[in-house]
Amino acid sequence: MKRSRLSSFFAVLALAIAGVLTGGSPATAANLLINPGFEAGSLSGWTCAGGAVVTSPVHSGGNALAATATGSDIAKCSQTVSVVPNTTYSVSAWVRGNPVYLGITGGPSTWTAATSYTQLSLTFTSGAGQTSAELYLHGWYAAGTYNADDVSLDGPGGSNPGTPGVPGNPTVGTVTSNSIALSWGASAGTVTGYRVYEGSTVRATVTGTSTTISGLTACTSHSYSVAAYNANGESAKTSEASATTSGCTSTGLPKHALIGYLHASFANGSGYLRMADVPQAWDIINLAFGEPTSVTSGDIRFTQCPVSECPGVESEADFIAAIRAKQAQGKKVLLSIGGQNGQVQLTTTAARDKFVSSVSAIIDRYGLNGLDVDFEGHSLFLNAGDTDFRNPTTPVIVNLISALKSLKSRYGNGFVLTMAPETFFVQVGYQFYGGAGGGDNRTGSYLPVIYAMRDALTVLHVQDYNSGPVMGLDNQYHNMGDASFHIAMTDMIKAGFTVAGTGIKFPGLRPDQIAFGVPAAVSAGNGYISPAQNQQAVTCLARGTNCGGYTLRGGASPDFRGLMTWSVNWDRFYNWEFMNNMEPFLNALP
Repeated sequence: MKRSRLSSFFAVLALAIAGVLTGGSPATAANLLINPGFEAGSLSGWTCAGGAVVTSPVHSGGNALAATATGSDIAKCSQTVSVVPNTTYSVSAWVRGNPVYLGITGGPSTWTAATSYTQLSLTFTSGAGQTSAELYLHGWYAAGTYNADDVSLDGPGGSNPGTPGVPGNPTVGTVTSNSIALSWGASAGTVTGYRVYEGSTVRATVTGTSTTISGLTACTSHSYSVAAYNANGESAKTSEASATTSGCTSTGLPKHALIGYLHASFANGSGYLRMADVPQAWDIINLAFGEPTSVTSGDIRFTQCPVSECPGVESEADFIAAIRAKQAQGKKVLLSIGGQNGQVQLTTTAARDKFVSSVSAIIDRYGLNGLDVDFEGHSLFLNAGDTDFRNPTTPVIVNLISALKSLKSRYGNGFVLTMAPETFFVQVGYQFYGGAGGGDNRTGSYLPVIYAMRDALTVLHVQDYNSGPVMGLDNQYHNMGDASFHIAMTDMIKAGFTVAGTGIKFPGLRPDQIAFGVPAAVSAGNGYISPAQNQQAVTCLARGTNCGGYTLRGGASPDFRGLMTWSVNWDRFYNWEFMNNMEPFLNALP
């Protein structure tokens, strides 16, 4: 959130793109793809939507791929292969169509528009723990048929000869408070059995293509992959499937919530608003901001706006009484830490401990319901070599996670925890993660924090504003200014995505944990859209309709939590346009 500034996202994204992974020289070439020229006369080895083998036009041999993109589907064809970690691979394909895309999921991509066969090519470097990679081809919505032939993914394979093929990706079946059912497609080749992994740990070994993982804790999130094995070895793992066991404790929030930031410690052009005068429509009120005494101290302070800056400020006693009145109405009032000026770097365990004690003192003094983490700027980053969001090693990340877990443990199940990262720190992790290849070491740096706190997180509301263009799960860049940006960005949080250069999937959150953030008015930040466009985005996400041609990878989410805005003050300044339109709309959703 900003007191008054534009994000540096554009400049930072340019640096990240300039540092796109390059790796070393390609390893000794060997095409890892099955049926790369479609000469089997079938789509054997490939997973295709709207695809078929044709005998004309071809680049070489007797067959080629023809796939037809419709108004609702881009006709993606893909194949997953085993790879060796930390290895550079060469990728190419001969294609024709307008347009045709070639890429690696979670990695680089390229495209062309050509009326005759043209070769696309790129290289990618596998991550430190990456054992599989998905190559894809696709067209574009309603653009018609494209062709592909002689596709190549060259480099060393990750499996021994004679090992089974990669199983079909797992899907989640029945979920209870202590179990998750899984099923997957059979592997090609000789198969002795299948191992179900959670991270690097084997959770089940079976001979069939389904199992139920039991003995789980209620309201916990889990991600599973599957590998086939025989006497020759084990295949690469599938992509992960994620689910959360039932039995979650109620947060006390309405099914669809309106979340806003109150300028409690400062004033700007929007004017000061007393806590007692915040309308009842706001379900979560974030007090902006708690800030550290110094960047690395961990000592967080919160003070009400001084009279000299806010002549109408209420006394502390009246402020606390107004908080109690909101809570009596079922509202949640949180301390928001960070913002534009509040850089917080917990570089030491001493800073971590001071963070916990100082934040607890503020929560206790004002009787607050919890904490909102609004770290921006240079608060979070990833050190060189910190490439697995599941097991971070950078002190500012590790110490923040530890501090948040301590606060959650102290206050129990009623503790409300929200986060408000910018897109640069979350969704951009699909393309760039940390400083790999000389890029910005902040890209995706919220991901390990979200992942570690996913079972304690009440709502994640990414700031979908002051943002540069961001690649979505359709491998297209999306820009601020219309509903499609919010649809694509939020779908990434629900569906999850493979983190760039790692081959590891960041699992999606539960729908009730997901909202998105927008400016309340044109003066509040870049990326303002009308209430009608906000309603279109929510309708698509919650109901799966009116999506403007975008296909939800995570499916419709009837339990989608709601909307966050910067800010309550700016909305008041513009005569409550955001609140008056969005609160009844959210209440009318099933």
